[in-house]
Amino acid sequence: MTATPLPIDAVLPELLASLAAGPNAVLTAPPGAGKTTRAPLALLAAPWRGDGRILVLEPRRLAARAAAERMAATLGERVGETVGLRVRLGSRVGPRTRIEVVTEGVFARLIVDDPELTGVAAVLFDEFHERSLDADLGLALALDAQGGLRPDLRLLVMSATLDGARVAALMPGAAQVESAGRAFPVETRHAPRDPRGRLEDAVAATVRRALAEERGGVLAFLPGRGEIRRAARRLEEIGLPEDVDVVELHGGLDPREQDAAVSPAAPGRRKVTLATAIAETSLTLEGVRVVIDSGLARVAAHEPALGITRLETVRVSLASADQRRGRAGRTGPGVCYRLWDEAATRSLAPFARPEILSSDLSGFMLDLAAWGVSDPAALPFLDPPPRAAVAEAKTLLTEIGALDGDGRVTPRGQRLRGIALPPRLAAMLLDAVPAGDGALAAEIALLAVERGLGGDGPDLVHRLERFARERGPRAQAARGLADGWLTSAGGRRETARPERAGRVIAAAFPDRIAKARGRAGAFLLVNGRGAALDPAEALSREPYLAVLDLTGVAQEGRILLAAPVSEDDVREAAAHRIRRREEVAFDLAVMGLRGRAREALGALTLSERQTAVTPGPETAAALAEGLAGAGLDRLPWGRSALALLERVRFLREAEPDGDWPDLSHETLTATAGDWLAPFLTHATALRDVREEHLSAALDLLVPYALRRRLDAEAPTHFNAPSGSRLPIDYSDVEGPALDVRVQELFGLNRHPSIAGGRRPLTLRLLSPAHRPIQVTKDLPGFWAGSWKEVRAEMRGRYPRHVWPEDPAGAQATSRAKPRGT
Repeated sequence: MTATPLPIDAVLPELLASLAAGPNAVLTAPPGAGKTTRAPLALLAAPWRGDGRILVLEPRRLAARAAAERMAATLGERVGETVGLRVRLGSRVGPRTRIEVVTEGVFARLIVDDPELTGVAAVLFDEFHERSLDADLGLALALDAQGGLRPDLRLLVMSATLDGARVAALMPGAAQVESAGRAFPVETRHAPRDPRGRLEDAVAATVRRALAEERGGVLAFLPGRGEIRRAARRLEEIGLPEDVDVVELHGGLDPREQDAAVSPAAPGRRKVTLATAIAETSLTLEGVRVVIDSGLARVAAHEPALGITRLETVRVSLASADQRRGRAGRTGPGVCYRLWDEAATRSLAPFARPEILSSDLSGFMLDLAAWGVSDPAALPFLDPPPRAAVAEAKTLLTEIGALDGDGRVTPRGQRLRGIALPPRLAAMLLDAVPAGDGALAAEIALLAVERGLGGDGPDLVHRLERFARERGPRAQAARGLADGWLTSAGGRRETARPERAGRVIAAAFPDRIAKARGRAGAFLLVNGRGAALDPAEALSREPYLAVLDLTGVAQEGRILLAAPVSEDDVREAAAHRIRRREEVAFDLAVMGLRGRAREALGALTLSERQTAVTPGPETAAALAEGLAGAGLDRLPWGRSALALLERVRFLREAEPDGDWPDLSHETLTATAGDWLAPFLTHATALRDVREEHLSAALDLLVPYALRRRLDAEAPTHFNAPSGSRLPIDYSDVEGPALDVRVQELFGLNRHPSIAGGRRPLTLRLLSPAHRPIQVTKDLPGFWAGSWKEVRAEMRGRYPRHVWPEDPAGAQATSRAKPRGT
């Protein structure tokens, strides 16, 4: 074993003693302390191990490879001897292997298939602070197995930034061991970027600044591979010193590229490493003295209501920012440039959100069902999964036949678990085999889970064709993986037909079918969410797409991977989801109903044609509501109907606490389906509506018991002293009014009123020629006051009429002179 001292060495005796005394422990040590490689090697000599294997769980393949290779080098061996590796794209284990480094996903499948963990003495959960879904599941299952089947099983949780006490409380009798670690001082420099500018421009500018201001290697953190490539191109454009090499580091690289990215810079040269969050922990990057942190990370966010997992760019947590910063101080004093202002650091979340709270739980719930658990609450989890996501996962698993009605795994579900893919992709592969598309489905699944194969364009057909020409080590290993899936699904290797990719995806993901709409590149998904492509992409002109992957928030996401699909294939793939119905809708342009027969797949209209509308009770409400929405004033109201409305409205206003119905414009519009529809069962358009239909409808709105009061308190006419029956106008904003020639009121010494005497009529007094003379609400006051002036003027204009000095005592007349004079 190497003699190079590491900080973790000081606490290894305490760790060994703790695991000798009890089965569980939590080891907290900062990045660079050496826990990943030293702790497993130290446990090799523990008496309780016997001949059992030690499993070391890593969150990523790259970290697993690096850990295995470093431990093997420490022992002077190659990977596959004492230290082995088991990951998705390649395993190296042998009969002498006693430490096996595996990814968390591999372990979750392993323990479900073998709950006793035969031949395993200890399981070490490294970098548990990342809180991946597989790590949470693996720990819960391991604790359950320890409690019921393997009390001798040792479990060790190792973390750089984690609440150790909280994890220890989850593990019975767990000891807590903490290493202080070793860190050199790191100076933090804030270089806020313009949020309106491009991230790659800010990163490239800061890289140039760091190279000029500092010595040593530079590690820049960006959210994803796309940003890394754009930043690399930008650095190439602006130019760097001759002795600087730029390398990329992300999960899409093949092993040789990964090795080149993590290896030290060549003598006399400096290295700029553009990396995702993969470089925060686990990996050892030699020579890094400068860190540039964009403050961003890319995470998966699942929306149970839509059944979609989208990639989302978010701000890093404070713990992640501190880990990134610490990378600059592993081998000596360093510098960290943060592309945000100092005040923004205080608003960062303390820790990253655990995946169990924001992931698709379909695979998780299928593993639990295979374990014999239908409710996650039966197992120990640091954070219980959200109920909505659990329910959505169960529904999906039932729909694809993986679970029965009681939540138990079906034989088909067991077959799906035997294909090391997420359940929906496994179901896609299983269902594609009988149609002769098994090899194609396996390659589609491969491109879905192994990012970067076949390029990074959105056109899946082009990606498949390009992947077929790739011959690198990663491509070859990926083909072997796809062949293994195909064999597990009962298929055989045949020539994949990329042009059928849309058909295969649509059959497996009918909710991901999208239809073109409006502008170029704009699509509508079955669930009603928008999705978009760059209009320059050939795919943007396709009428239908089957979408395998998309990203973005709000109402429109960005399509990352899709294939064209024909309408015939859409109809075949989603036949059980297509709804056919005849609809009747109001058309404002014709002020009437139009019928249409519509075939719809969720929010997508597949076909539509006009049909004749047969009037009846079912159509009457639609017509009534449509007409009311177009405006009640467009209806053919007669005078009597309008008068009725105005009279009732007047009495309701005059008697707020009374029983008068609300016949306001707003209420009539909102309730047209109730009061008007029963009288339109014969009609399909405004042209069919008559005045008598409206009058009959309104009559029913005024209860019979109020009719007599209505006529008494809001009469339609006023009986003048002259004997004339004059209509009352209830539409005046000043209140009910009466147009009357002044001589017809002679002899009247009190002002006329309605509403039981509560409201005076507004009298609009007219000359014998029906021209306005005066408006008054006080007739006695008019007689006693301004009548004298009016009388003098009227006598001059109308000498043949009688203009008495005392109009209150005179005889009313509608003639030039009273009868008998």
